[in-house]
Amino acid sequence: MSIDLSGLSPKELASLISQAQKRQTVIAKRTPITKVRSRILKFAKSEGYSLEELFGTAGAAAPTRGRGARKTSPTAGRKLGKVPAKYRNPANSKETWSGRGKQPRWLAAYVAAGKKPEDFLIKQPKK
Repeated sequence: MSIDLSGLSPKELASLISQAQKRQTVIAKRTPITKVRSRILKFAKSEGYSLEELFGTAGAAAPTRGRGARKTSPTAGRKLGKVPAKYRNPANSKETWSGRGKQPRWLAAYVAAGKKPEDFLIKQPKK
């Protein structure tokens, strides 16, 4: 974070310095975060709980906001369910594709040669 100090008057600079010094003393008096974490963990264990039980899985490894902390999107780390294969490579039956994401190379090669993706659909049994 950088603040442009060149446009501030001497009075504004003095006020900024005073606020910064007050904040610095407040931060300096706080107990280090590692000690606080260990105390919380010890207390939770003494009561028979784990941090995962108390705060969920995200609570145990939740990043603190500050230097190096990253914002996460609402979908970050979200796992989508498995999807059955829809397409199969006729040359190698082990190669399949669900239809999600980028086309596999084998299918892209067939499509480039003039075939249609529908030609490689896996026949689903009728219900």
